[in-house]
Amino acid sequence: MKVLFFATIRDLTGCKETQVPAPPSVRDLLEALSVRYGFAFRRKALEGTEPSPELIVLVNGHHIAHLRGGDTPLSEGDQVSLFPVIGGG
Repeated sequence: MKVLFFATIRDLTGCKETQVPAPPSVRDLLEALSVRYGFAFRRKALEGTEPSPELIVLVNGHHIAHLRGGDTPLSEGDQVSLFPVIGGG
């Protein structure tokens, strides 16, 4: 499956996208990416074992808040996009 990184998340990974074998859920994906990209990524992506409120996760263009959150299932053909929450006005 394809994972796309945007803005400061891209800075943490050093790449704009990667291919990974599809894990069972979004939570498992974030755990695996944390192992690959290190503590700074983990701090931004996870709050304990749950997706961080500082991270926007889209699965095939749908926000996980409107799916099953960290339990959202993943499969090989999926595309996951990771964005930081950005405030301003």
